[in-house]
Amino acid sequence: MMEIHDYTWIFVLGIIAACADAFGIGANDVANSFASSVSSGSLTLAQACIIAVFTEFLGAFLLGSNTAETIKSGIMDVKLFVPQPELMMLGMLCAVAGSAVWVLTACRFGMPVSTTHSIVGAIIGVGIAAFGGDTIKWDYSGVAKIVTSWFVSPVAAGIVTAIIYMPTKIFVLKSVNSLERGIKAIPIYFFITSLIGAFYLIYKGAPGTKAAKMSIGTIVGISFGVAAGVTILAWVLFVPWLRRRVINKENVRWFHIPVIHFVKPRPSAPAPEEIPGGLENGDGTEIQEKITASGKTIESESNNEAEFQEQEKSRVKSLFTMAKDLFLRGVRKDVRNLDNQKLASVHEAAQKFDGDTEYLFSFLQVITACLASFSHGSNDVANAAGPIAAIYDIWRTAKVDPSGKAQVPSWILAMAGAAIDLGLLTYGYHVMRKLGNGVTYLSPSRGFSAELGTSLTVLTASKIGLPVSTTHCITGAITSIGLCNGSWRALNWKMLSWCFLSWIITLPAAGLLAGLLFAYGKNAPTQMI
Repeated sequence: MMEIHDYTWIFVLGIIAACADAFGIGANDVANSFASSVSSGSLTLAQACIIAVFTEFLGAFLLGSNTAETIKSGIMDVKLFVPQPELMMLGMLCAVAGSAVWVLTACRFGMPVSTTHSIVGAIIGVGIAAFGGDTIKWDYSGVAKIVTSWFVSPVAAGIVTAIIYMPTKIFVLKSVNSLERGIKAIPIYFFITSLIGAFYLIYKGAPGTKAAKMSIGTIVGISFGVAAGVTILAWVLFVPWLRRRVINKENVRWFHIPVIHFVKPRPSAPAPEEIPGGLENGDGTEIQEKITASGKTIESESNNEAEFQEQEKSRVKSLFTMAKDLFLRGVRKDVRNLDNQKLASVHEAAQKFDGDTEYLFSFLQVITACLASFSHGSNDVANAAGPIAAIYDIWRTAKVDPSGKAQVPSWILAMAGAAIDLGLLTYGYHVMRKLGNGVTYLSPSRGFSAELGTSLTVLTASKIGLPVSTTHCITGAITSIGLCNGSWRALNWKMLSWCFLSWIITLPAAGLLAGLLFAYGKNAPTQMI
């Protein structure tokens, strides 16, 4: 009979495995969510990481589910573990470990996979290893629903994205005076974006809060109110700022937006070579010579003790520089693939439009990226937090909750949120490099349409009960953008095949890993002879 605080080693290993799984979520799910923003040039990789660090963590910590289903979608009957709580602890440990191994492997090869499907596949593997295949729900209420999502998600998102992008392309981007049309249309886009974003955030992104209990009518009313307010602000403040920034080429900065009517006319920003006192005026040789000469003077006047202190300082500085370079390695990668010769023909087949007009959509895309990231942190954190929460609950109570749910403490949400951020910062560039421009050429207008189309698809599908995955949706949306060019050559079909293959093998791969781990642990010798 299990006692309270027995099997502490499973609890400790569970924390490590959950952190690894959350790390993989950041490196894969968050990375493919920001891939279109970075690929289009609306955000740099460093900027995307900075935004995600706050939005993902705050979404996970503040709006993370108070209760997380440890057995996703009713895949396996948790009541079977009631007689042996320690077996449930072992099963959740193996499930989150198997999921983590698979997701991290997928990240290494730039495979955008669904982390939700990965943990579900892992739980299926544990269920089969524990009680046989009959314990798994193979019908549409379980596994069949996941298989359906492989096809429903990308197609639905692709259709919605095309509906958003094609009117923009026809009536704005291809217009003779596209810039003026774009500026006039910006408030409309802000209304649509903020309406969908507010509805998505309230309805989908706030589980366990009072907002989640509101009626649809109330949520729609609040969303329209928010959208109207944002549109008015965009018309009064943002549009005048855009005119001065884009048309008049004034050097107004983003922080001038709230006070744009009080900012005096400003000259254009000087070119790099015109900036006085910078290294742009030369190659820096003169400055380097001064530094070298100064160093030699100090060295010649130093005694042995001063030399020793200087060497120690140099060593510390060198170690600090190495640590900084190692930590920032993941945000200094080129993930846009614009100079990739293998993708040159794909990018050339895509239509190009006025750069200033495309610039208008950059700000909208930043908003959609922030909302999607915040909502993602609040929802998908349960993929890593759910299993460890179940382990922790059994460890402190010595029993299994038959409902299959476990309270998720704040410290678990904070831990998972931090691990998600770390995964994106250090390892997310692998997936970003493959997705985005790796599939087709993306510009701000295309990236904005893809992100908005993905958000709208996930929201609508969740409401009507269709099984969709954010990972699959963004891939389908980007594919649709490529097809909207009117040429099949504008798509990297090899990369798309690679993506689809990764979706198919996620379930069995994660299940096999978790099932083997569980079978080994369950049948391991318990006594030494």
